[in-house]
Amino acid sequence: MKTYELLAIIRPNMDSEEVDSIIDKLSELVKSYNGEVKNINKMGRKKLAYEVQKFRDAYFTAIQLSVPEQKVAEFKRQLRLNDAIIRTMFMEMSKVGV
Repeated sequence: MKTYELLAIIRPNMDSEEVDSIIDKLSELVKSYNGEVKNINKMGRKKLAYEVQKFRDAYFTAIQLSVPEQKVAEFKRQLRLNDAIIRTMFMEMSKVGV
């Protein structure tokens, strides 16, 4: 399994408990694909550089995870289907210099 980093930008119109619930659901999704979550960094609410889906700020979280390569496409699809997540960036860790 390769190691990946997911940067998820979550809608700002939620309270912190709802954001934590979304992050927990992402962790459960990784585990359902026989992967593991190595680290979760909740960066909090930050201002966006430009408007995204009519939002000027959002909650940022970075998750380091391992998931089987054949499950990556399905994992990305599930991220796109989640209405609470407005943007994602999914990177392979070996390609970002770690």
